[in-house]
Amino acid sequence: MSPPQAHLFLLAGQYPDTTHAQTLDAARRYALAAETANYAGVWIAEHHFISYGICPSALTFAAHLLGATSRITVGTAACVLSNRHPVALAEEAVLLDELGGGRFALGVGRGGPWVDLEVFGTGLDRYTNGFAESVDLLVAWLSGAEEVAGTGRFPFRPVRVVPRPRRPVPTWIAATSAHTVDLAARHGLPLLLGLHADNTEKVELLGRYARVAEEHGHDPSTVEHASAHLAYVADTDHDARTAVRTHLPALLRGVDEYVRIDGRPTGGRDHHRYVERLLQIHPVGAAAYCRERLTEAAATTGVRHLLLMVEAGGGRSATLENIDRLAAQVLTDTVPDQVTPVPRSATGSSRSRVAENSRAD
Repeated sequence: MSPPQAHLFLLAGQYPDTTHAQTLDAARRYALAAETANYAGVWIAEHHFISYGICPSALTFAAHLLGATSRITVGTAACVLSNRHPVALAEEAVLLDELGGGRFALGVGRGGPWVDLEVFGTGLDRYTNGFAESVDLLVAWLSGAEEVAGTGRFPFRPVRVVPRPRRPVPTWIAATSAHTVDLAARHGLPLLLGLHADNTEKVELLGRYARVAEEHGHDPSTVEHASAHLAYVADTDHDARTAVRTHLPALLRGVDEYVRIDGRPTGGRDHHRYVERLLQIHPVGAAAYCRERLTEAAATTGVRHLLLMVEAGGGRSATLENIDRLAAQVLTDTVPDQVTPVPRSATGSSRSRVAENSRAD
């Protein structure tokens, strides 16, 4: 089993007084900063019609980043499978993996009962009852088979798989429920675990995964799960937590913009209370505290990919500084085999190199 790796998890969340264009440009610059600071990869969230995350196509953003970078893994966290035909998604995933030189990682999720299902014509039943069948067809297409036929809610005659994957495209399943954990385990696919769960909850889900995976002939010890963690480092614990308490609620208010397809009201979450919950379970503090929490998360869960949500402390400048400081002050000790920050004596700062790479914008 490989040592744990640190990646960025980018919401592309819109802060007040910023435009959509500014938000997307900032997220792109965060990804470039991740490569400069020698993170293992960047994973892009996908949302529709809300400011909590303004990237509607994680695949499109991933394609851009694969072209703009040369080393890091670029993943989706996650493509909303309930809104898309699984064959269309699988075709594009194979294409990106091939053109990206094997640096693409596909994360898929069920999504929610939102108006997206109405807009894209897939409907509430597809969300409620169709996720497992969608995953089955996605996996069949990515398996390396020469030909695949549809079944059930996706009826079609056998067709050739073009382009045919030369290797299994790395695929993760975003999971918050036992049912989805079981689905991923049956296929032997790793989990994408979210920000909301603490280490104890993640261990329980992973334990369930291991039992089901073994029942279906998979060795769970070889599966490299991924886990999202809010991460913000400052000079003191107080400074870091104050920054997150001040700025993160503005992003979380974007969740209230969801519109349910069944017309029931959304919103009502106490965002400040949720922030306090996140502060209890994630690495937000001085460097020593962040190292301790990340080390604990990796050791307790055995998760191999730590996806760090770095946008919680403010806008562009604060996030770029957070990316640099996490790499230089936290990750060198937490995952030393993977993160080796760029020497500042040679470049002035890693952020200056990102600016050079982006000068043509």
